[in-house]
Amino acid sequence: MVIVAAGRGVRAGSGDVPKQYRPVGGIPVLARTLARFIDHPRVGQVLTVIHDADRDRYNALAGDFGDKLMEPVTGGATRQDSVRAGLEGLAQHAPANVLVHDAARPFADAALIDRVITALGESEGVVPALPVTDTLKKANGTRVSATVERTGLWRAQTPQGFRFAKLRAAHEAASRAGESDFTDDAAIAEWHGLDVVLVEGAEANVKLTTGEDFEAAERQMRVRDGRAGEVRFGHGYDVHAFCDGDHVMLCGVRVLHDQALAGHSDADVGLHALTDALLGAIGDGDIGAHFPPSDPKWKGAASDQFLRDAATRVRARGGGIVNVDVTLICETPKIGPHREAMRKRVADILEVALERVSVKATTTEGLGFTGRREGIAAQATASIRLD
Repeated sequence: MVIVAAGRGVRAGSGDVPKQYRPVGGIPVLARTLARFIDHPRVGQVLTVIHDADRDRYNALAGDFGDKLMEPVTGGATRQDSVRAGLEGLAQHAPANVLVHDAARPFADAALIDRVITALGESEGVVPALPVTDTLKKANGTRVSATVERTGLWRAQTPQGFRFAKLRAAHEAASRAGESDFTDDAAIAEWHGLDVVLVEGAEANVKLTTGEDFEAAERQMRVRDGRAGEVRFGHGYDVHAFCDGDHVMLCGVRVLHDQALAGHSDADVGLHALTDALLGAIGDGDIGAHFPPSDPKWKGAASDQFLRDAATRVRARGGGIVNVDVTLICETPKIGPHREAMRKRVADILEVALERVSVKATTTEGLGFTGRREGIAAQATASIRLD
C-alpha cells in the first residue's frame, strides 16, 4: 500500500500547513487516511510518501499506528515521481499487488477498499470511479465551443489497485520515455498497455483540495458524529484587584473611577470572563493558553482582541454565537449608566446582534473581597450552535 502525501496543498488555504496535515473534525487528514487502510484486514504493510520538510509533522501523527506502518520515504517533484519512490520502497517486500491512494482522500470506506482488492483478483489494474452526471462543456476561454457527450465518462478516484510488478514496470518505462504528465496511476498503466477495469467508487470519497472542500468535510464530520445543529455552552470567571489609577475597562468600555484594575493586559475582567466562556464552549483551553501573561507582547493589550480571537475560533469550527451573558460583581463603580454601551461594544466585537448580548451587575452585599471593594469579579456564559 502506497499513500501519497508529499504535496504542498496550496489551494486548500492552509497557510504553511500542507493540506494533508490540516485537521478535519480535530484529526489531521493524513491520520484519518492512514487509519482507513491500517485498520483494513485485507491491507498489508502501508508506506507513506512524504515531503522531507514534513518529517516532524508526520512523526507526530504516525506514532500510534504500529508495525503495519512502514518508515516513510521522501517523494519527488511530481505525484508521479512520488509514487515511483513509494514503489521502490516496497520493492524489497515484493508484494503481489499494490494499492495507491491520495492522502487527501480521508473518507475511503472499507467497502470501497474491498471492491478494489476483490477486482484485482482478475485484473491488472482497478480504478474506483463514479459516472459523470453533469452536462460537460468544451470552451475556448469563457466561450462555449461544444457540448461533450458524457456517456461512458467516469470520475476516477483512489485507491487504485495494480499488480505490483506491472505498475512498477509501467512507472520505470514512463520515466525512461520522459513521460511525466500523468495525473494518476491508471493513466500510466493504460499508457503501458495494462488492462484496467472500473469498480464503483463512493460519493463520500472526495479529495480535499480547496478551502471549500475542507468546510464541506467539517460539515460531513459533524453530521456523522451527531454534532450538526449541536448547541454548546461555556462558562468563564475572572477576577482583578484594584490598583492606583483613574479608570477601569469593563466590557470594552472605559469607565472613570478613582482606581484601576491590575493586570498584564488592560485587565478587562468582563471581556476576560467572556473570552473563557467562548473558548470553553469549543473545548479550546482558556485565555491564558492563547495569550499568556508571561509574554510581554500582551502587556497593556486591549482585551477586545482576546474576545475577537475566541469568536474567530468558534466560527472556524463551524459555530455561530447564539447569545452571551456577562455578570459584573462589584460594589463600585456603578455599572447601570454604562450597561448599554457595554452591550453594544461586546456585540460589535463579536459581530452579533445586540439582542444576543446581556450585561448585568450585582454586589455581594458587602461580603468578600468585592464587598470590601478590593477588586471586581465577572462571570460569563456563552452558547453556540454548530452548523
